[in-house]
Amino acid sequence: MAHILTAVSGSEADVVPITRALISVSDKAGIVELCTYLASKNVELLSTGGTAKKLRDAGLKCTDVSDYTGSPECLDGRVKTLHPKVHGGLLGVRGNAQHEKDMEENGIGKIDMTILNLYPFEATVAKGAAFEQCIENIDIGGPSMLRSTAKNHAFTTIVTSPDQYDEVKATIEEHGGTTLAMRKRFAARAFSLSASYDSAIATWFTKELGEDSPVVTRVYKPEFPLKYGCNPHQKPAGISSLLNSNLPFTVLNGTPGYINLLDAANAWLLVKELREATGLAAASSFKHVSPAGAAVAVPLTEVECAAYEVTPEAAAKLTPSALAYLRARNADPMCSFGDYAAVSDIVDEDTALILKKEVSDGIVAPGYSPEALEILKSKKGGKFIVLEAKADFKPDAVEYREVYGMTFCQKRNDIVITKEHMTKNVVTKGGLSALSEDAIRDMIVASICVKYTQSNSVGFAKDGMMVGVGAGQQSRVDCVKLAGRKVTTWYLRQHPKVLGLQFKQGVKRQDRVNARVRYIEGDFTDEERTRWEAQFETVPEPLTTAEKDEFMKKATGVTVSSDAFFPFRDSIDHASKVGVSYVAQPGGSVQDAQVTQCCDDYGMVMSFTSVRLFHH
Repeated sequence: MAHILTAVSGSEADVVPITRALISVSDKAGIVELCTYLASKNVELLSTGGTAKKLRDAGLKCTDVSDYTGSPECLDGRVKTLHPKVHGGLLGVRGNAQHEKDMEENGIGKIDMTILNLYPFEATVAKGAAFEQCIENIDIGGPSMLRSTAKNHAFTTIVTSPDQYDEVKATIEEHGGTTLAMRKRFAARAFSLSASYDSAIATWFTKELGEDSPVVTRVYKPEFPLKYGCNPHQKPAGISSLLNSNLPFTVLNGTPGYINLLDAANAWLLVKELREATGLAAASSFKHVSPAGAAVAVPLTEVECAAYEVTPEAAAKLTPSALAYLRARNADPMCSFGDYAAVSDIVDEDTALILKKEVSDGIVAPGYSPEALEILKSKKGGKFIVLEAKADFKPDAVEYREVYGMTFCQKRNDIVITKEHMTKNVVTKGGLSALSEDAIRDMIVASICVKYTQSNSVGFAKDGMMVGVGAGQQSRVDCVKLAGRKVTTWYLRQHPKVLGLQFKQGVKRQDRVNARVRYIEGDFTDEERTRWEAQFETVPEPLTTAEKDEFMKKATGVTVSSDAFFPFRDSIDHASKVGVSYVAQPGGSVQDAQVTQCCDDYGMVMSFTSVRLFHH
């Protein structure tokens, strides 16, 4: 059994004045300002190489570590700080008689603070550097000083990131030195950094050898707490970033919750990919981590204007972003109540004004005009959540998730859905020539939408917008029926009798939306009918089943996309009832021939994309 060391005792102090600091940083952001402050407090500065030059160029006096130790840097700089005068100065226990004696006999002075960050190993690997160059960028001296300083945190302060510099200055200014509480926190972060750094090296090295990594260490930095998780009893909750990485969003307004952020991440990726795939401004409307609607900027017809309560004149003036969100919100306005919105382009005043009148929790976009931001910040009494997506954020290729003591990892679903997926394998009669550009666009819209919909999922699209999304069903045909019902409702909202409903003055927008849907459904209880009828100047005549069926016979040009293959023809049979003309699915079922024949029977055009898009 390994020998376990006993604790080494010394004097105890909460506040430790800083008299000597050792600085060796690869990221030099803010280092001159921090060292200028330390020098103003009569702190002696020790440094190495490029950091020393940076400080001297700024007019600061600093001593080279080689001069301090009496040993020159050697072996191409591999040995700079690995010296008893450095590590003894960091590890010596203050107030311990033996340590004090050893330090005096060996000419070791106390070093109270180390400011460092490590060689950019991961960045070197990411650039595709050769094996030997990656090896050279494995820091040895830095982690050694980091661990020595962090271990002796009772007396020494380890600073590992520029985002700690302001706290260091403020604490010294207030207390005359660093506090024990701060030193402990900084030490914990330093050991986390060390673990992450070593894990990255081990993972890379074993991959280079063609072996599985023996350990994976992921170190997280808490960014901000959340009120609770999915439910109020799920506390504590919070958001963290990977150490040395940023979050993908900046919070400009409001306080996002757990589900808000899940919605925002998925909604943003959806519109970002729609924008890239179609070249059109895109928007989505999310609820509970699935889209209620999604769309690209395609002009509205006159009947759509009437159904969406916008005049043709106003619609013609809408900016692409506003048009995309108007369509996305009106795919299923009942389900979009209280949505989380995403827009692919800069949010302008037009888009903000549409959002202003809707019941919505928040929005994510790449930016906002000043006018739009002021409108959105005033929504919900100032609580409307506004997130700005960071254009330069790049997620890791592999993602992780913890469930019930198991850690799952997989390559992120970074497949890029393109026109080629829709055109390379058209399996029905007529082939590629039967596909119009509008149909290809709608196939892309529907397929990217189901990529970010809880599986099993099926989505219907027309004129650049989702008109029915069926999420999270165990049976694929049930997905089709669920989404198909939404398609029917979307179509029937354009029925003359629905457009002609005469509401009383003062009936709210969402109440009008809900009333129209219930009119289309028609299955009122007696109590519900009484309250529903009270919203109208004149009680409407029922919309009969025959009238609905007759109107739906005109439905055509709809696209359906499925996140996995259709196992039987029943899904296609049902899709034929809601105007489906185009089908996009991965293919790969033993029943592909039967499903293809079914499409031919109905005159549908079907493409096999060869890409499954399960999302869980």
